[in-house]
Amino acid sequence: MPGPLASLKILDFTALLPGPYATMYLADLGARVVKVASRVRPDPVDLLPPFLEEGSLSAASAYLGRGKRSLALNLKDPRAREVVGRLVKEYDILIEQFRPGVMARLNLDYESLRRENPALIYCSLTGYGQSGPLARRAGHDINYLARSGLMAYSGRKETGPTLPSMQVADLAGGSLQAVIGILAAVVHREKTGEGQCLDVAMTDGLLSFHALAGAAFLVDGVEPEREDTALNGGSLYDFYETADGGYLSFGGLEPQFFGAFCTALGRGDLIPGGVYPPEAAARKKELRALIRSKTSAEWVEVFREVDACAEPVLSLSQALSDPHIRARGMVVELTLSGGGKVRQVASPIKFSRTPPSYGKAGVTPGSDTGEILREAGYSSEEIARGEKTGLFI
Repeated sequence: MPGPLASLKILDFTALLPGPYATMYLADLGARVVKVASRVRPDPVDLLPPFLEEGSLSAASAYLGRGKRSLALNLKDPRAREVVGRLVKEYDILIEQFRPGVMARLNLDYESLRRENPALIYCSLTGYGQSGPLARRAGHDINYLARSGLMAYSGRKETGPTLPSMQVADLAGGSLQAVIGILAAVVHREKTGEGQCLDVAMTDGLLSFHALAGAAFLVDGVEPEREDTALNGGSLYDFYETADGGYLSFGGLEPQFFGAFCTALGRGDLIPGGVYPPEAAARKKELRALIRSKTSAEWVEVFREVDACAEPVLSLSQALSDPHIRARGMVVELTLSGGGKVRQVASPIKFSRTPPSYGKAGVTPGSDTGEILREAGYSSEEIARGEKTGLFI
């Protein structure tokens, strides 16, 4: 069956990670996405190794571009405005990731394009948003994390903030907020026929993640600090190094889980103090020494049948080969447009009636230009002339 978003048609003017991940997410669920790209100015992720043996496509591009088609278009050419204007009559959702003002200079801003299609949903995804003192300032994931306030109470007191292994601002603060906003706008349009403009800022998205600490601060004004709260290292809820250099996670906040944890460790004497005892630093020091007495594999065996929220920290290879992950179908094998196969991480949402449909893995920039333009009514002669004169490059 077609995916649940099969009725959506999206023009994607994004690069790097935030926008492409958002549109890949939508494509996995059935949306028909056209990535507007350039054959002469590659997306930086196109240059990231490793590259697939079947061609010059990078693994990152094959992942972020899966299920999409690609249109080569020189946006600096004034003729591009007519092409996009024609496309938005059918592709009535547009997402762009330029700095504020760039699309307006190209005459491709929301106010210009809505004249072509009043039902257009237009999503602008940036680091700091379309307004405010920082709107035009350059930035990347680390900068948005820094300005969000999250890093002020993340990490360790002795060493300060620690870079997450994934791009939290790009993906969680940006990509997923854009997906939510677009789908909400689609629901509104279905009821009213109205399109609208969405301003999604990655820093705003991160601010919304101060779910507990932010709610508390706005009431009592107390700044959260590193290793100061129950969930950031201030309690026994934490990671503990094992004898072989691995780590064990413990998240048993509830009394029954904490009790089971202490009993399995042979430290029932710790149960009365709870997971957040007044002398948490001293108790944690004792736990660290105890957990360093066994390897990760040995602790896995200790807790195998114990319901204590104690789990090993797995490497990426261990996680991808974990029997539970395999049972959840979280790795899929897709066909490349030029032939061959590639394995990728699957969509995380399970549908009973409309499962994700991945199509082919990502394609090279502009590989579907002729097909897309012919669907929009361009003749073969017009396409050839545009390619020759630098419009479709």
